[in-house]
Amino acid sequence: MKAVIWHNPACGTSRKTLAILEETPGVEVEVVEYLKTPYAADKLRQLFRDAGLTAREALRLRGTDAEGRGLADASEDAIIAAMTHNPAYVDRPFVETEKGVRYCRPQDLVREIL
Repeated sequence: MKAVIWHNPACGTSRKTLAILEETPGVEVEVVEYLKTPYAADKLRQLFRDAGLTAREALRLRGTDAEGRGLADASEDAIIAAMTHNPAYVDRPFVETEKGVRYCRPQDLVREIL
């Protein structure tokens, strides 16, 4: 099974999720460091849809200026546009496998799609 993780190595939850993936037999892990390789808007929409979230629910407020920029009250399209320009606005981590997508907070949610 292939698993893609949108990862930030500075995030403890992201590191723990990656460790679960790496320790699971039969899982081939692809790591996308999204701060270096930003999301495309279409990919964000697909991840949010498949994870059952809105862009607002996936918006990272802590440690960013998103709230000060009014993103907490912005439209879905405006939030996604901001996320493509500043990927730090996307909370993490997201993992995608053939079984679905999970916003892995807490990290053990990744087990649902393995």
